[in-house]
Amino acid sequence: MELSESEVKKQRPVNLDLTTIRFPATAIASILHRVSGVIMFFAIAILLWLLNQSLTSQTHFDQVKALLDGWFVSFILWGILTALAYHFAGGVRHLMQDIGFFEELDSGKRSAHVVFAITVVLSVLAGVWVW
Repeated sequence: MELSESEVKKQRPVNLDLTTIRFPATAIASILHRVSGVIMFFAIAILLWLLNQSLTSQTHFDQVKALLDGWFVSFILWGILTALAYHFAGGVRHLMQDIGFFEELDSGKRSAHVVFAITVVLSVLAGVWVW
């Protein structure tokens, strides 16, 4: 007895509670790589605006300098640098996978954890530099 397509779909379990789903490290690494790319895309606008303002006149330069001394803008710059660090480390990981490394499940998980660790170190260094 063969089941129709609609009967098969009715028998499949459906989990709509996304908080119960546990993603593997490789999936988290991939999602964060995409998120960091989006952050960097929008960060370009912020950084170009700051550059434009600082090059307009001495008064604007002083305003940008005063703005960069504030904790909020320093926090945003730290976030941008952290996203850049993660995106760079994740991009190197993806390039290594493209040439044949870290394609197995265990080495892929380890490489994802290495990228996380490298990002933490670079993020701390960026925090020290920004503040």
